[in-house]
Amino acid sequence: MPELVFFSGTMDCGKSTLALQIGHNRSARGLQGVIFTRDDRAGEGKLSSRLGLVTDAVEAASGMDLHAYLVDQLSKGGRVDYVIVDEAQFLAPAQIDQLARVVDDLGLDVFAFGITTDFRTRLFPGSQRLIELADRIETLQVEAMCWCGARATHNARTVGGEMVVEGEQVVVGDVNGPAAEVGYEVLCRRHHRRRMTSAAARAGELSPDVLPFASS
Repeated sequence: MPELVFFSGTMDCGKSTLALQIGHNRSARGLQGVIFTRDDRAGEGKLSSRLGLVTDAVEAASGMDLHAYLVDQLSKGGRVDYVIVDEAQFLAPAQIDQLARVVDDLGLDVFAFGITTDFRTRLFPGSQRLIELADRIETLQVEAMCWCGARATHNARTVGGEMVVEGEQVVVGDVNGPAAEVGYEVLCRRHHRRRMTSAAARAGELSPDVLPFASS
């Protein structure tokens, strides 16, 4: 039976690499798929991995009906055997509903990849809807690591090298971006709560409200 599968994880845990691998494996067996993405680090209409792999994709713009797009492709005689969606957290809940219809009405497997929570530890609306609708949720086994060596579970946004907890939910950046710009870093929960990035740790900084001791 076709499935809507949500592959989730933090940044830097190999989601886009796995998306590319799934596409490669199916293409090697003669299958043809459609790849959707949104706000990829490599630019519009691209699916890219931090390993340097890039492929063309369909930009799932705000307001785009993904189900209608695929129906149109099939109506024109195109072949679609499966669907891959990267950066699925950026999709609107209505677009996730459309992906569920693709599975149920068109009989296609849909493989969606995305992070679950933003830099404020709040669920992305697209990820929340995927959790609600997916036939299966897979947590990627390649664990991203916090600077301290613990398993990274949270995504932190940095501006000028300092962690921020306010701002727009979606601002495109990368974990390898220049320190002077908007960037991201994966942290364990403890260090996310303390706002202690790798740069702050090197500088010996610590948020004053994190130690569980009463002042004397």
